[in-house]
Amino acid sequence: MHLSRNRYILAGMAKTPKRPRDPNQLAKLITDLATGEAGETPGSPANGKNPAAVALGRLGGLKGGKARSEAMTPERRKEVAKLAAKKRWSKQLIVKKN
Repeated sequence: MHLSRNRYILAGMAKTPKRPRDPNQLAKLITDLATGEAGETPGSPANGKNPAAVALGRLGGLKGGKARSEAMTPERRKEVAKLAAKKRWSKQLIVKKN
C-alpha cells in the first residue's frame, strides 16, 4: 500500500496544541475548557513572556526566510535546495500493515 508523503507532512503541522493521549488527562482538559478554568494560551503575559518580545520575535521570524534567500546567490540557493530535497527524500516512511 502506497501512501502519499504529503499526508504525513500536513499531519505534523497542526496549528492547535496537541491533546493529551492519556484519557484521564484528556477528560481533565475537556472539563477545564468547558468550565473556563483552562490555563492561559501560549504567548500571553501570564506565562512569563514579555508580549513585546514575543511580537518582535515573530516579526523577525516572518521576514527571516525571505531576507535569507535575497542575501544568497542563485548558486547557493540551488545548493541549499538540493541538500534539503536530498535530506527530505532520504527519510523512510513507516507504513502500518492491516
